[in-house]
Amino acid sequence: MSSTPPGTTPDGPLPPDPRVGVVMPILDEERHLREAVDAVLGQDYPGPVHLVLALGPSHDRTDEIAASLAAADPRVRTVANPSGRTPEALNAAIGALDDVDVVVRVDGHGVLDRDYVRTAVELLAQTGAANVGGLMDAEGVTSFERAVAAAMTSRLGVGASRFHTGGDAGPADTVYLGVFRREWLRRMGGYDPRFTRAQDWELNHRIREAGGLVWFSPRLRVAYRPRPTLAALARQYRDYGRWRRVVARTHAGTINARYLAPPAALVGVVVGVVGGFAWWPLWLVPAAYLVLTTVGGLTVRDARLEPRDRWWLPLVLPTMHLAWGWGFLTSRVRIAAVPPGTQQDVTTGTADDAPSS
Repeated sequence: MSSTPPGTTPDGPLPPDPRVGVVMPILDEERHLREAVDAVLGQDYPGPVHLVLALGPSHDRTDEIAASLAAADPRVRTVANPSGRTPEALNAAIGALDDVDVVVRVDGHGVLDRDYVRTAVELLAQTGAANVGGLMDAEGVTSFERAVAAAMTSRLGVGASRFHTGGDAGPADTVYLGVFRREWLRRMGGYDPRFTRAQDWELNHRIREAGGLVWFSPRLRVAYRPRPTLAALARQYRDYGRWRRVVARTHAGTINARYLAPPAALVGVVVGVVGGFAWWPLWLVPAAYLVLTTVGGLTVRDARLEPRDRWWLPLVLPTMHLAWGWGFLTSRVRIAAVPPGTQQDVTTGTADDAPSS
């Protein structure tokens, strides 16, 4: 946590209505891109807002839609991200921004509340934080997506993570997406390009280690569109677990019980199922887990759930838990150390010998 008194910052106060740049990594976002961009351009913020779309090698109509959006509004521009990887997209977009004071990260399937930028700028000024963020408010369209959204905003699904389940405003280890003082991104060298996933958590860890304050506020809300299929959800959570293990290897002391629960559940289920053939009481372990996720899933509180949506939850919850646990336990990703001075330069958007994952 920062030692900076509330309302001040080592970089001085923000100017009135600071210039804001929004960065959005894009890959195969045909379905939601226009909605996400419209939410950025429709902010009620009184200062200037510019948006940079970092375009990966999409296989749908994403590039066509992005080109039309940029042609229709001078506040929108695009940059290429040939690798398609998120940290490189973010760094390229940040480097392409003109002189701005505040950088807002948004995803191509995220929809900002209309007062998001204004509220975030106010919070940066009031708290002296390096980065502020809020709720990842999952909202589904189909029956399956609504079930995933309910799981992603429940303690049974994701534990006590404030940016998923809500909570009081205050210092946090990490926040969803984030609204940064530009100077802090310069100091940190931007996102670490080695982290295909978990790059937000890793960057916020470095900010806190450098004395910066990361601040959570439930006043900030981003509508998030969940994965549309069970296979896509499993891949997403497998990658979450895989890269959280990489963060734990890279930054000692950053693991806790919440992160160890999914791999423990997976081990318990596998040992119980296999070992039960030799000693039947072990079958009680997977049976208890099945009862917990079934009963818990069918009783999750979410006003947006329709009765038929609930029948997905006994399948969605184990998929999230066990895929995360599998990714964590089987993670073999090793990343090389980054020598000083070789981190991504977010002033120009270029990298000097930055190692890949």
